[in-house]
Amino acid sequence: MTFDIVEFLQSLVQLNTIGYMRDVWSDDMPSWLSEAILDIIVILIISTVNLLIVLVLIWLERKVIARIQDRIGPNRVGGRYGLLQAIADAMKLLTKEIITPFGADKLAFNLAPIIIVVAALLMWAVIPFAPGVIGTDLNVGLFYVLAISSISVVALLLAGWGSNNKYALLGAFRSVAQLVSYEVPMVMALLIPILLAGSMSMQRIVVAQDVWYIFVVPLSALIFLISALAELGRTPFDLLEAESEIVAGYHTEYSGMKFAMFFLAEFINALFMAALFVTIYLGGWRGPGAVEYPILGLLYFSLKVFLVYFLFIWIRGTFPRIRIDQLLNFNWKFLVPLTLTLILVIAVVVKLLPENINSWASAGILFLVNVIVFLIAIEFVRRFARQRRANEEAPGIVEEIASESTEIQTAAGTAH
Repeated sequence: MTFDIVEFLQSLVQLNTIGYMRDVWSDDMPSWLSEAILDIIVILIISTVNLLIVLVLIWLERKVIARIQDRIGPNRVGGRYGLLQAIADAMKLLTKEIITPFGADKLAFNLAPIIIVVAALLMWAVIPFAPGVIGTDLNVGLFYVLAISSISVVALLLAGWGSNNKYALLGAFRSVAQLVSYEVPMVMALLIPILLAGSMSMQRIVVAQDVWYIFVVPLSALIFLISALAELGRTPFDLLEAESEIVAGYHTEYSGMKFAMFFLAEFINALFMAALFVTIYLGGWRGPGAVEYPILGLLYFSLKVFLVYFLFIWIRGTFPRIRIDQLLNFNWKFLVPLTLTLILVIAVVVKLLPENINSWASAGILFLVNVIVFLIAIEFVRRFARQRRANEEAPGIVEEIASESTEIQTAAGTAH
């Protein structure tokens, strides 16, 4: 098959360029070589788009948070909208001196920022952007995401240990405690869509959503969203690099582009978590005409991702930071038991539903079950808070009664 520019442009519109190039090269080179080249091209495209879109995300986050806080935001570099501010910041970080602390473990110190960025990019391999447009459709795609996301824990430990700084080490330990803790409810929340779809393949989970899972299991979506924010270390869980806590956390000793790589990974991970939430709970690329015209599927997917990312920014500009003990207590004493209960209830309800039930009827029943579980959980929290408040007020009442008794006795003695 010979190369034709018109057919090539049509393949671009149909999002089938890789298949077209595979057919063109089939007669000119061995299949293993053409597949290797195409895989490299796909990796380069996904990586380049992610690395460049971070500049847009930084600008967007600054402008949105500025509006939330009644400020203007960047408005100098690149015109009145500050469009080139993120590029100027990137150039500044690229030209800043990179300093390695005395006594640092150079291998661990230099490897940490590389590992955390590579792990952030690897997770995009299984995200379906449109019908048939996916890096690799693994039948354990969701398990792959959870496995790769755990690598960031190793990177944080390397950064803290390799810095030869007690504050960085303490910050790394606390960051690992946060990430490992919130992985538990996040993984358990994802078991529910897996149970409903009957597969861990990302593409199959999207196809199975005749009704978006956010309307079927909204409590699972809420738990995943909270856990994802904690995994990302974003407000209100941004203790990983909080200046008011342990200096600046695990990256205290990093400078220049090594410092920037941690935040580069944070923005890539934030966008990925938005994409994962869209894939699992918002129907992914599904929408009117998406199957017939894959480019519409890509458009739907992109709009949904940026809407969820806007929600992340909104939360960051609104909520205050919570303490580490509050963070861990909320996870282990509320989220984990709630998620376990939800899994058990959903599993029983799904087993009891008839096989020929309409998808909308099934969605309505599961939605009602989620609401009931949520209301019961809120009632438990209300009673617990009331009991705790009563216990805290009781010693004060006893002291007040004792004080009044002492005053009466003193007054009686004086009168006598």
